[in-house]
Amino acid sequence: MLYWKKLSQKERQTRIEKALQENVNFTLDISLGYPASKLDSKVYYEEASFLADAPTLKTYVANPNHIGCHTLGTSEKAFKGTQEIEREVLDVLAVDLFKAQPKSYDGYISPGGTEANIQAIWMYRNYFSYKLGANPYEIAILASEDTHYSIPKAANILMLDWLKVPVDFHTREIDTFQLENIVIKAKEKGKKYFIVISNMGTTMFGAIDNPTDYIEILEKHHLIYKIHIDGAYGGFIYPLSNKESELNFENPKISSITIDAHKMLQAPYGTGIFLCRKGLIENVLTKEAEYVEGMDLTLCGSRSGSNAVAVWMILFTYGPFGWCEKVRVLQMRTQWLCDQLDELKVAYFREPFMNIVTIQAQYIEETLVKKFDLVPQKHNGDNLWYKIVIMDHVEVDHLSTFITDLKESLYVEKRIKTEV
Repeated sequence: MLYWKKLSQKERQTRIEKALQENVNFTLDISLGYPASKLDSKVYYEEASFLADAPTLKTYVANPNHIGCHTLGTSEKAFKGTQEIEREVLDVLAVDLFKAQPKSYDGYISPGGTEANIQAIWMYRNYFSYKLGANPYEIAILASEDTHYSIPKAANILMLDWLKVPVDFHTREIDTFQLENIVIKAKEKGKKYFIVISNMGTTMFGAIDNPTDYIEILEKHHLIYKIHIDGAYGGFIYPLSNKESELNFENPKISSITIDAHKMLQAPYGTGIFLCRKGLIENVLTKEAEYVEGMDLTLCGSRSGSNAVAVWMILFTYGPFGWCEKVRVLQMRTQWLCDQLDELKVAYFREPFMNIVTIQAQYIEETLVKKFDLVPQKHNGDNLWYKIVIMDHVEVDHLSTFITDLKESLYVEKRIKTEV
């Protein structure tokens, strides 16, 4: 690891204090030009004694604005201290986690994975249009039926066609036969440029797409494409649980990655990450943002610097070895659950390197759904699956209680059928 290390509580506190000192201080400094301030002191008391030992909360009250992209060009100098914290976070994620070369990427901490995915599609649409002269109707999004809803949302906003690729019901793998048929028909209708969304952990199943499935077919038909990895769920677990993963920047075919820190990393909600190779993000420059120092290259514009500090604190509290240990514990708990389901002969899907277990709905009674807050694949219509996500708070005792109740419900169901 080049950047990721474990720091003591004192070292972490000292680093954040230094960053805040390098920012504008709305309490002490004369700052007349910014349409911003610290959080309202009548509501958020900045002299509270506990803030001295709570760097993230102290940053939250200081209210730094991280507008812009701090890996490229200049940025608002009033918040340069915490902007550097954001760059340190991005170095850890891009270089140490996703194997980019130092200084070879751009990115930012977004308000979530949904925006980060839309940012990627927006960026590629403009790249195809500005660099290659593509017309919008010649560009299409290619993604599986299990892909996150942010993809059809992006298609709607950007007025692009989403070509939905079927997956196998049991394995959740892309149906390559149907994928090729979809690509052939799209080509016949004038599609020449493809924005591929390849999943690193689908929301419902935790399934991992193989981007090679897309690459081989698109190149076979001599089509132009860019690949974005949606690792919003899997980004903080799959690269660590699967040491052989090729879903990173060492793969020259992969151009961008989304991660969510508010899922596995347990950062506050509204904390995503967008990473891409150099030379791409400039395609979404908003030239009209002339009052902003530097370049406005993000969809959201203004965003909270406290989110960057929250992610930094988590990463440097654990360090790489501590985080790997946490991932292993979750993997062990997930495997325990799968072993119990195997004994009960209950059908489920589980990607071996992930911590989601998705059970076929025929085995799950409504009482179990309500008691354990199980999430259905569909709230409206015919639901075929329920998922269990083994997060940090889900211990084996909780899973054992679920298995006991599941076993009882299956026994009762079997007895009723026998009596009938």
